[in-house]
Amino acid sequence: MRPETETALRAIVFDLDGTLIDSAPDICALGSAVLSGEGAAPLTLAETRSFIGNGAGVFVTRMMTARGLPEADHSRLLAAFLRNYDDAKDLTTLYPGVTEALSALADDGCALGICTNKPLTATKAILAHLGLLDRFATIIGGDSLPERKPHPAPLLRAFADLSSTAPLFVGDSEIDYATAEAAGVPIALYIPGYRAIPLSALPAAIPFDHFAELPALARRLIPSRSAP
Repeated sequence: MRPETETALRAIVFDLDGTLIDSAPDICALGSAVLSGEGAAPLTLAETRSFIGNGAGVFVTRMMTARGLPEADHSRLLAAFLRNYDDAKDLTTLYPGVTEALSALADDGCALGICTNKPLTATKAILAHLGLLDRFATIIGGDSLPERKPHPAPLLRAFADLSSTAPLFVGDSEIDYATAEAAGVPIALYIPGYRAIPLSALPAAIPFDHFAELPALARRLIPSRSAP
């Protein structure tokens, strides 16, 4: 039997929007309501998915730019967008196989966490709504630290909270990819998410199409014991 000191502390940290959940319908409705108040056309789902990823402030900037609204109104429109953000969850769904994959990973001894650019309160609200809040030992939101993804600090903080020596980040976008690269950790990329650039532009990513694939992928990428 190997000494306990040789046991790797396996941890998987997940992005949220576009990775575990499809929140675009709720965010689309919320952004469209703000735009309607300005007499602007609503967002499409395709636009919404392409705008998600860098946090609420950047999302609002992108939707304003798309509708030709003046930059001077950003603070006011961001406040309007965030006013109902915590309650924007009725149209949000889990991607297929997420619940089962999280259970399998936990059974395999993996500590689980979240690292997202979504505000922390909204993150916890949607996780609670979907019955997943207790699944994660640490949750880092877009306002948890001074930095946010693609800066590596939030991801490194999540793995530090989990005391991980065998990390894996699971995301869906080029932002998640850049974060993992900067943090020096491997990344599994969920293909049906909100990625805006070709997979070929992200050569170090390990792609997967369905969450049923993730437990076996994790066993391969983050072994349960460190090297002898």
